[in-house]
Amino acid sequence: MDIREIQAHAVSSPIDPSQDRGFHGGSRRLHKRDVVIIVVDTADGQRGFATAGASSSAMREYFEGDSQGTFADVVEDSIADAIVGQTIEEPEDLRGVIEATSLPAHVKTEAISALDVAFYDIRGKELDTPVYELLAKKFDGHNEPATTEIPLYASAGMYMEPEGYVQQAETLEELGFFGYKYRPGIGPEEDRRTVSLLADAVDDIEIMLDVHTWWKLEQGYDKETVWELVKHAGNTGAYWVEEPVEPGDYDSYVELSKEGVPLAGGESETPSGLVQLGKTGAVDFLQGDVRHHEGFSGCQTAIELCRGRDMEFVPHNFGTWFGLMANAHLVAAAPEVRLLEYPVFENDPLLPSENDPGMYPNDVAFDILKETPEIENGHLNLSDEPGLGVEIDLELIEEYPFIDGPWTEFHYHDEAVSK
Repeated sequence: MDIREIQAHAVSSPIDPSQDRGFHGGSRRLHKRDVVIIVVDTADGQRGFATAGASSSAMREYFEGDSQGTFADVVEDSIADAIVGQTIEEPEDLRGVIEATSLPAHVKTEAISALDVAFYDIRGKELDTPVYELLAKKFDGHNEPATTEIPLYASAGMYMEPEGYVQQAETLEELGFFGYKYRPGIGPEEDRRTVSLLADAVDDIEIMLDVHTWWKLEQGYDKETVWELVKHAGNTGAYWVEEPVEPGDYDSYVELSKEGVPLAGGESETPSGLVQLGKTGAVDFLQGDVRHHEGFSGCQTAIELCRGRDMEFVPHNFGTWFGLMANAHLVAAAPEVRLLEYPVFENDPLLPSENDPGMYPNDVAFDILKETPEIENGHLNLSDEPGLGVEIDLELIEEYPFIDGPWTEFHYHDEAVSK
């Protein structure tokens, strides 16, 4: 394919009025959510889409002091200058061109991730085949048909009273989700009580804890407290405890894994760090993301690492419906991969319920697509449309202009820290 144009547009979904959430040692103010839309056009008229901005954790390491808007500028300048006019036959060609630029390594990784996804979207349209069929051919010895009905676990729950977590879990259980993942951090005793209440309240939905706040916050928990809480979660039947220690601290992952509690991690690791974490054998669930770990091509290495081992690849997926659909193609194609994360925001049109289980508003998450994903009883059904099977609604660029400034602020006593 001959690349004719690359566009990048940062957009913001405002949270108006801003929301405040109390946590152990302070409070958090939520102003907006940002995402970068990538559009790639070829000389023969094909168009591919991608998004950038895998997670707040990943973007923190990538752009300290900068923003999603900064990354959009980089794509339209340095990345476009390097790629436009090139003939790209394989994803490795894209990677090689980007690696040859003088950009920082972390920026290259984010660009490779986005453009790899757009490449597969275009190639699928060229060949009139869904991306998951293209990807399935990439796995050695894998001859099973694609799994296009994918169970989802619901990702919600951030800094609330224990009873609020319970209400969310009960609602999402009624909606048929495989699991409920929530974000504790309201103090050791209340975190402990939340786990116990959830274990007593639900029967047909698994409980996952995303505990990065235990070490990430300025006034986080000490090691002894984290270890005790992880063990308590395991004793009450938690399906996994996610990111219990900092990225790159593989020794602590190994040490904590000896407690016998299922651990998950990888979201905030670099692409090489994701593989290194998997090689430790310390995690039961390895969480790569096509938007952060060098696209479909990069995640293939981590998936192959998990095959035949007591370790399951479960994509991290937090952001928009587009990110959901991109990661869904990976799940559908890959061997021994079956589960996908579904971020739950307020007023989700696919989750009718008297009790809204959403974390906070993020209208861009839904409005980004022209199509509506097919979700029923906690399962996503992928179509056989070519490419990713979805189109980004570019009217979004005018409807949700980028808003300068941090998307969230952490307040510790008299000091505010922005991200």
